[in-house]
Amino acid sequence: MREEMRAVVVRAPMDFAVESVPVPVTPEGGLLLRVEACGLCGSDLRTLRSGHRKVTLPWTIGHEIAGEVVDLSESYSGPWKEGDKLAVGPLAYCGVCDFCVDGRYELCTGSREIGQHWPGGFAEYVGIPEPCLRLGTIQRRPAELDPVFAAISEPMSSCVSAHESAGTGLGETVVIVGAGPVGCIQTSLSRSRGADKIFLADIVDQRLEMAKPFGPDEIINAAEVDLVEEVLRLTEGKGAHVVVTATPAPVACSQAVLMARRGGRVVVFGGLPKGNSEVGIDMNVVHYNALHLIGISTFAPRHQRKALAFMTSGRIPMDKLVSHRFPLEDFQEGAQLALDGQVLKAVFIP
Repeated sequence: MREEMRAVVVRAPMDFAVESVPVPVTPEGGLLLRVEACGLCGSDLRTLRSGHRKVTLPWTIGHEIAGEVVDLSESYSGPWKEGDKLAVGPLAYCGVCDFCVDGRYELCTGSREIGQHWPGGFAEYVGIPEPCLRLGTIQRRPAELDPVFAAISEPMSSCVSAHESAGTGLGETVVIVGAGPVGCIQTSLSRSRGADKIFLADIVDQRLEMAKPFGPDEIINAAEVDLVEEVLRLTEGKGAHVVVTATPAPVACSQAVLMARRGGRVVVFGGLPKGNSEVGIDMNVVHYNALHLIGISTFAPRHQRKALAFMTSGRIPMDKLVSHRFPLEDFQEGAQLALDGQVLKAVFIP
């Protein structure tokens, strides 16, 4: 095994580069993966811009990982062996809180994550610690699934979790606010669950154009029209059964409540900026229209399995979702393009 590898090191906000660092030691009870691909997430971009409360710099980030097992700890006792190709769900659930005991791992109060608590996947090798291997978020990569696509099973899993909680179903109308990668995933998932009409909104024409292959029935530029009025017009004043906020824009939350039909569900998926997360919502609208407000930020092992099956099914154009592939050595260039909003989804290949 080599002693040195190339990895992204974030030293301070907007100070990051690919450097030579030691290859990680195989974690006790865990695995060492050769990284095949690692996706760049919105939370990674926030960390690059301004740091992260759970990350102590300097650090290697990256939690959307696919890779090949190259070493096993002597104390590892699980099913994986050298040469296995895996899709990594980066979460380690505590297994002992009330929610884990009830099997609701997505609500775990003591979860930890690769890329935050352990070094991440923007590197040639990444250690998979024993806690991440206990409860099923590490899955075998389907042989027919490109590792570049398998790497982003993590955000796909969270989107699956969102629609499970929302109960999106046959004949319904869905509004998705935000045409980034998550909004595109939400569009395809809504269709696969039987939604009849899907409206996708954003304020950036370029993003709306990139989202067209995912099959929305209506594209709405919310910078050019009043989004709430347009959704009400398209639904004959009734509103949507499900509204998903897939954006960090606080205004989307207050708009979502006004766009939902009576008895509808509002899924708050996009995290809001620190210091700007208290939004003005007319709670009388929630009250009298009997709305359901649903917050989603993560997933359970069952969602990871469903996400991989969905990605392999052909019901989402994965080649359109991953708009850019970069060598790891080009991380600075690729990350800057993503920070500038010039890519839909970027994946880096060591």
